[in-house]
Amino acid sequence: MAESHAKVQKVGGGRLCCICNERRAALKRPKTLEQICRECFFAVFEEEIHQVIVENQLFNPGERIAIGASGGKDSTVLAYVLSELNRRHDYRLDLFLLSVDEGITGYRDDSLETVKRNEIQYGLPLKIVSYKDLYGWTMDEIVKIIGLKNNCTFCGVFRRQALDRGASLLKVDKLVTGHNADDIAETVLLNILRGDIARLSRCTAITTGEDGPIPRCKPFKYTYEKEIVMYAYFKRLDYFSTECIYSPNAYRGFAREFIKDLERIRPRAILDIIKSGENFRIATSTKMPEQGTCERCGYISSQKWCKACVLLEGLNRGLPKLGIGRTRVLDKDQKKDLKQSIGTKSIASKQCGSLDF
Repeated sequence: MAESHAKVQKVGGGRLCCICNERRAALKRPKTLEQICRECFFAVFEEEIHQVIVENQLFNPGERIAIGASGGKDSTVLAYVLSELNRRHDYRLDLFLLSVDEGITGYRDDSLETVKRNEIQYGLPLKIVSYKDLYGWTMDEIVKIIGLKNNCTFCGVFRRQALDRGASLLKVDKLVTGHNADDIAETVLLNILRGDIARLSRCTAITTGEDGPIPRCKPFKYTYEKEIVMYAYFKRLDYFSTECIYSPNAYRGFAREFIKDLERIRPRAILDIIKSGENFRIATSTKMPEQGTCERCGYISSQKWCKACVLLEGLNRGLPKLGIGRTRVLDKDQKKDLKQSIGTKSIASKQCGSLDF
C-alpha cells in the first residue's frame, strides 16, 4: 500500500500533479497551494474565469465588449483568455482592445507598443485615446506642475473618464478591466482607511455602472495576481512589466504591501477580505451621494462638476491643487475662483468635452 501511494505521489524524483496524477507537478498554486502540472494549471485557471463569467452573467450573446488594455500582465492575460473562452464556449462576443495614452515618456509609449503587438497576435481591433487629445494635457506636463505627491489623483480620475470616452467611441455594450483579487482586496482596505462609505458599498461588485452609460465588469475578481503572472509566464505571453515611473509613493502601494504580507501568512486572506467587503452593510441612516451629471461635460457626477472637470479647471487656471482633497482646505481666493468658474458658461481653455452617450 505504501509503495502504491508513493508511486501516485512521485515520478522520476518529482511530485505528480494532484489533479491528473499523470504529469509532473510544475508549480504550487498560490490560491490553493496545490501542486499541479502546467496543463492542469491552464485548465483550472481558464475554467475558474469561465465559471465567474457564467455564474455572474457578465455577457450576453452579440454584445460588443471593450477590453481595457494597458500592455501589462493583467490586461494582456485578460485579452488572451477572453479571446480563448469566447471561441471555446461560443460567447458570440465582438471583442476590442481599448488603450489610454496618458502621455508618460519611457513608460506608456513603450507599453502601447506591446498592445499594438497584442492587436496582431490576438486579432482584436485596437482603439487608443490620449489625455492630450481629451484634456489638452499629458501626465508628463501635469507632473511638472503638481509634482509626484498628488499626480496619481489626476491620472486615476482622467483615466477612468478616458476609458468611458473610448468605450463610447467604440459603441460597446460593456467595458472589462483586468482588476484582480489583489486589487479588489486593496481597494476594500483603502476605502475603510479613508472612510469612503460610498465606494466601500460598491467596490467589491463584479459589475459596476449598470445605471450609467457603459457598465464595467471584472472577470478576474477572484483571480490572484501571482497566478496571472504564472499564467503569462508559462504561456509566454507578450506583456510589458515595468511599473509606472510616477507611482512609487502611491497610497495604494502601502496597502498592496500589507496584502502581500497577509498572503504569505495565509493565502486565503485575499479572498476573505473580498468576502468581508461583499458582506458589509451600510446603515440606512448613512447619507449617500446622489448620482447626477456634470454641468460642464455631462459625465456622471454627484456634484455640479465632475472631479475631472474640477482638476482640469485647476490646471488651466494655474491652480493645480484646486481639486485635491476636500473643498474645505481651499483658501478663500481658490473657492471664489472655483465658484466663478462653475458659473461661467463659456470657458476659453480646453474643456473635458461632452460625452456622446
